[in-house]
Amino acid sequence: MPTDREHRRVVMEPTGPVLVDGPVEIVLPDGSTARSDRFVVAVCACRRSKRYPFCDTSHRKRVRDS
Repeated sequence: MPTDREHRRVVMEPTGPVLVDGPVEIVLPDGSTARSDRFVVAVCACRRSKRYPFCDTSHRKRVRDS
């Protein structure tokens, strides 16, 4: 196992985004990348965000269907 890589902490919020210790680089399905240098990054899990793949709290405005 390479020693230059650290484990990243990922927190799954039950009603919100996925919180990832940053900085992060996210590879999207189309092959493009999104980067953030923040120390904690909120990644959208519901696809309602206007800033996808980053969370903008749009999930709070609508109730998820069961």
